[in-house]
Formats: sequence, structure tokens, C-alpha cells
Amino acid sequence: MSSMYTPPPADKPKKPVYRRKGFWIGIGALLVVGSVANAVNGGDSSTDAKPEPAVTVTKTATPAAPATPAKEEEPATPAAEETVEEETAPAAEPEPVPDVVGMNHADAMTVLHTAGFLVDEESVSPGHTFILNNSNWKVCSQDPQPGATDVLRVTINSVKLDESC
Repeated sequence: MSSMYTPPPADKPKKPVYRRKGFWIGIGALLVVGSVANAVNGGDSSTDAKPEPAVTVTKTATPAAPATPAKEEEPATPAAEETVEEETAPAAEPEPVPDVVGMNHADAMTVLHTAGFLVDEESVSPGHTFILNNSNWKVCSQDPQPGATDVLRVTINSVKLDESC
């Protein structure tokens, strides 16, 4: 008897992952979610953290007296003596906010980070642009004003070099 079985046609070879439509849809969705998360800014930036003084606690314990046969009515000695000392480090003098208005955005960021401040950067350019290459921008204003103390976060508002404040 002859075989009536016909093998199935050969499948087309699969496309590489980067040539499939679903791959690019996933990448696009990921970019949209990332852009929205970046635009939302992740929360309230109006809270300022205050540095607290460091507290050092030192405890000293003395060992108990060795056990010896006790005679009648021997006075009891304390088993351990504990001393607690609290030292507070002198509070560091807060550094005043430097004046960065008119500076290159990248240089202003370096100055503020070196001084120990956290920096929020915002574009005041028309068209709601994002600051990607901060060396192409200049600082128009800052919040808080130069010389302020007790500040942890500084916001700098910038425009592109070819635009006016």
C-alpha cells in the first residue's frame, strides 16, 4: 500500500524580534509611560529636609565582683554601673544659596551641587520644552533668591541660549 500522507508545507522562517510589529508597539508604550512619569515629576517638591544634630551615646559597664564565700551581713556591691553621655555635634552653619542667574545651566548645576543643594530644573522656554542637553541653556531665575539660608532644594528656571528671559 502506498502512503497517502503528504507532509505539511514548510513554515516561513520567523522574523527577528526587532522586525515584529508587537516589539515596536511595546517600545512605544514604554516610552509614553516614561514620558508621562517624567512630566508628572514624581511628587511634591515643596518639602525641605532639615539636618538634625548627631547624637552619640556611650555606655560603660563594670563587671560584677567575683563570687567569694560571703560572710554574714556583707554589704552588697552594685553589679554594674552605667554611664550615659550625650554629645551633640555643633550644627553646621547653613551655606547661603549662590547667585546663578545668567550662568550657563550646566555650570549653575555644578555650583549648586558642589555647595550641597538639591537642584530642580525647569524650562521657561515657550512650547513646554524639556532640558536634555543642559549646556545649551542659560539660567533666567532661581528660587529661593541668592543668599537665602536653611534651604535644601533650589529651583532654577532656564531658557535656551538663543532665547531671551
